[in-house]
Amino acid sequence: MMVDLDPSGQVTGREPDRANRQFLNYAFYKLDPAFRRLPQAERDELKAEFQAAVEGWTEDAPAEKGLIQRTYSLVGLRGDVDFMLWRIAFDVREFQEAQARLNRTRLMGYLTQPYHYTAMQKRSQYVNRIEGSGHGLEILPGQGKYLFIYPFIKTRAWYDLSPHSRQGMMDEHIYASGPFKGVRINTSYSYGIDDQEFVVSFDSDYPQEFVDLVGRLRYTEASMYTLRDVPMFTCVKKDLSGVLTDLG
Repeated sequence: MMVDLDPSGQVTGREPDRANRQFLNYAFYKLDPAFRRLPQAERDELKAEFQAAVEGWTEDAPAEKGLIQRTYSLVGLRGDVDFMLWRIAFDVREFQEAQARLNRTRLMGYLTQPYHYTAMQKRSQYVNRIEGSGHGLEILPGQGKYLFIYPFIKTRAWYDLSPHSRQGMMDEHIYASGPFKGVRINTSYSYGIDDQEFVVSFDSDYPQEFVDLVGRLRYTEASMYTLRDVPMFTCVKKDLSGVLTDLG
C-alpha cells in the first residue's frame, strides 16, 4: 500500500522518526574575474591550497562518518555560477566544517556563493521501492557524466488534495518517466531546513534524454501543482583539478 492516508499524522498519532538519514548540500560558487588577473604562479598556488582543503574534508574524516563529495563544473553553461560541490553527510554540522575549511583558503576571497541548497533524504511516500530507484533511504551520487539540479516547491493546493488524488497523479508522473532509463532521479526534502520544499537532482549520461523527460512531464496533471522549479543547473562531472582548471 503506497498511499499514505494520514500524511499529517493527526489520525494515527505517529511518533517522530529519528532514524539516521543522509543530508545533502549543493554549494554553488562563482569566481571573481579579478582572480584571473593574478600571476599564473599565484593562481596555481591558490588553487592547490583550495584543492587540498576541499579534498581534506573527506580524506581526513573516519570512514564511519560516511562523508561523500562530488565535484562539477558549470563554466560556459551558466553565467552566474562556475562550479558546484555536492556534499552528503549524516550530520549537517559536517557541511559547516567543509565550508570552514574553504573559508580559511585564499581562493575563497575570490569566490561567492550565489546559490546554496540543503535537503534530506527519506523514503518517498509515492514510490514503493528502495534499491536502484533514487527514492530510497540512501543514495548513490554522481553516477552520470551530468547532474541536473533544481529546487522545487509545490502549490499549497497540492496539499489540500486527497491522498488518493495525489497518488494517482504521481502514478501518472512515474509512468511517464518510465521509458527514460538513462536518467536517475534523486529527490531530497527541505521542509523547514531551507527555502524550497525539495531539491531534485538527475544523474545521466544523456542530456537529450533528460530534456525529453522534462518536456514529457509538463503534460502530466501533477505539473499543474508546481509553484516553482527554477533555477535549473546543468552540471558536468569533473575531478576537482579539472574544475579548477576551468576557472582559468
